[in-house]
Amino acid sequence: MLEKHSESEVHVEKIEQRPTASIAFGLERIGLIAVQAPIWSCIILVALVIGAIFGIERIKIDDSLSQLFRSNSREYRQYESEIKRFPATEFDVLVVVEGKNLLARDNLEKLRDFITDLQLVEGTRGLISLFSARQAPAPGKFPAALFPSELPQGADYDKFIETVKSNELIRGKLLSEDGTLALIVLSIEPDVVASNNLGKTIGEIRKLMKDDLGDTGLNAELSGVPVMQLEIRNAVERDGLTYNILGILAGCIIAIIFFRKISFMVAAAFPPIIAILLALGGLGWAGFNLNMFLNVMTPLIMVISFSDSMQLTFAARDRLIAGQDKYTAFRNAVLVVGPACVLTHGTAGISFIALQFSDSDLIRKFGEAGLAATIIALVAVLSLVPVFGVLFVRNEKIFAVKFQGADAGVQMLRNFCYWIAVRMVGRPGLFSLIAVLFVGSLGVIYANLEPRYRLADQVPDKQQAVAASSRLDAKLTGANAIDVLIEFPKGASLYDPQTLQTIADVHSQVEKQAGVGNVWSLETLRRWLAEKAGSSDVATLKEYVGVIPEYLVRRFISANQDAVVVSGRVPDLDSSQILPVVEKLDHGLDAVRTAHPGYEIAVTGLSAIAARNSANMIEKLNRGLTIEFALVAIFIGLAFRSIVVMFSCILPGIFPVVLSGTVLWLLGEGLQFASVVALTVSFGLGLSATIHFLNRLRLESKPDVTPDLAVERATVLVGPALILTTVVLACGLVVTVFSDLPSLRLFGWLSAFSMVAALVADLFILRPTAMFLINLSLKLRGKASPAGPAV
Repeated sequence: MLEKHSESEVHVEKIEQRPTASIAFGLERIGLIAVQAPIWSCIILVALVIGAIFGIERIKIDDSLSQLFRSNSREYRQYESEIKRFPATEFDVLVVVEGKNLLARDNLEKLRDFITDLQLVEGTRGLISLFSARQAPAPGKFPAALFPSELPQGADYDKFIETVKSNELIRGKLLSEDGTLALIVLSIEPDVVASNNLGKTIGEIRKLMKDDLGDTGLNAELSGVPVMQLEIRNAVERDGLTYNILGILAGCIIAIIFFRKISFMVAAAFPPIIAILLALGGLGWAGFNLNMFLNVMTPLIMVISFSDSMQLTFAARDRLIAGQDKYTAFRNAVLVVGPACVLTHGTAGISFIALQFSDSDLIRKFGEAGLAATIIALVAVLSLVPVFGVLFVRNEKIFAVKFQGADAGVQMLRNFCYWIAVRMVGRPGLFSLIAVLFVGSLGVIYANLEPRYRLADQVPDKQQAVAASSRLDAKLTGANAIDVLIEFPKGASLYDPQTLQTIADVHSQVEKQAGVGNVWSLETLRRWLAEKAGSSDVATLKEYVGVIPEYLVRRFISANQDAVVVSGRVPDLDSSQILPVVEKLDHGLDAVRTAHPGYEIAVTGLSAIAARNSANMIEKLNRGLTIEFALVAIFIGLAFRSIVVMFSCILPGIFPVVLSGTVLWLLGEGLQFASVVALTVSFGLGLSATIHFLNRLRLESKPDVTPDLAVERATVLVGPALILTTVVLACGLVVTVFSDLPSLRLFGWLSAFSMVAALVADLFILRPTAMFLINLSLKLRGKASPAGPAV
């Protein structure tokens, strides 16, 4: 062991022996190219940053709610076909008006004025509300409006309201059974939804809500796909700014507190900041769209690059204190620590490559962007840390003298690391056994996590859309559409008896399905005509379809009249609760398919796609994470050319994942897309501490040094930087808790927690297991300590 109090003397030597073999196959020498001409390197860097700024301006926001399930699967292609032919729900703003006195005469008048004003909002193309309802038609005449121009008063008004509440066209569909909630479906022009004018249109609607209904005591909120898209768009833009500012501030503040010199803060913090600019600029030029996952790329780049820039700067600082000049110090830092930096980026890259096995285009794109950002961050950090160090560090001799005996902060961390190392190597077998049992127990809990998905988790929950949707769930069976697409055989007409009967049978089956409500289709109009007008002939039906506004017809009948949709609504529940409804409905439609051969009948819609695909996609990602454990361990083992290293990194690598999974299980969260992606990426990032320790241990393992002394020296030398970089990692990721998007908040805190868990694993699991495996390896080879090299 180290002699008592001698841990303060554990520094590098003024003249040190460089590693004879590189675990990164010499790739770390990329960092020595730029430092040979630091001024020219900075000029080139300025040009690259300018180009990156223009690239960032090219980044567009993908706010599609279906982006998670975008794939080449048959179900998604079917869904895409449906929304192209029946685009209504993609462009519907749902105005939810609620209040106990909703149907009071004055409130109803103001509600009608509000609906009239809504039709004048620029960008709208029509609406449906309770005022769209009609009375029973007189023979030979079109039905009059249910609501007269002048509302009755007194007892006549009470009788009229009972008629309104019992009207089958609006009851349970546009007006709740208790008459306290009204739904207004406002159709927006598709080009407005796809443009920046959406914010202006939604803003005008909200202004009308305040002006027309502000003094009624009614609560009015907006929901629907366009509103959710706008809220996602705004949240992504706002979060991007938040992450950049807070992540950069956290890195700079920690660096200046730690190093106590501006020059070292610049060397440690500026390369990650520049890496963010270059990576985002590169993604912009490559045509990547910003979405709820790519929005977290900024803190991820900060995490990846700051971890290694801190290690490089700390290593150079140690060498300066030892008396090396700045050129030699930063060159040696690159040669000694650089290989570990290459491997940490390599493991992060493997994590992103693992995401390519997902069925989701969104997650695969996130993996591609992460891999590209990892490569850019590696080159930026390896090149810029020595360049900035050489340019900005001054008076290194005075610095060395000053800090040789007055480095209290670092010394405190070194003492702590030494205290842990001595205890962990004292009884490595016992601590390794405890680690195996503990990680194994957590793994059993992790294995019981169930996949979870809710649409509301992808939408800002501090805005109106989620609140309005929950009210529709409570009062009108739900806000989320579930559709049955009926495609006619070649030559079949919309008004053929067989076609109409098929639509009627499907409509009846959807109505009977528990969990689905608010069912609309062409059959709704047929039934109303038969009951109220006493007419069942096709000519009357065709006549009514012909006078209905085009935007209403397109909700249920395709432009070519070769397909129709039967549309229902379901609550925004977890996909595990929606899936049985979808499967029972699909199974119930088998009888209709048998009775009407040639007609293609498919259950589709975003709710159905999510219910069918989310659990399978999450399980595949989770299996990919399991495969990643093995791949990363083999990768690190091959890089170090050591079986001991390969097995040493398994337990500390798995621990953060299973511990985080256990926390999710205790919170009842289950495995969501955001959590499994966070765990996948955090596994790769969390191994940074493991790799830097093993790299230092390799260098400390010499013929005249015992394994326990090598472990202690390696812990003292790299431990302080590992602890502080973990703090930076956690700070860089935890800023996502300021997001309005629940999925990003989950991603952020879970990733930050995983980083801290990775540090715990590095200090309390890696040390004893590495010591135990080294001793076991020596015994198997018939060697006694001291021996070299240990790893």
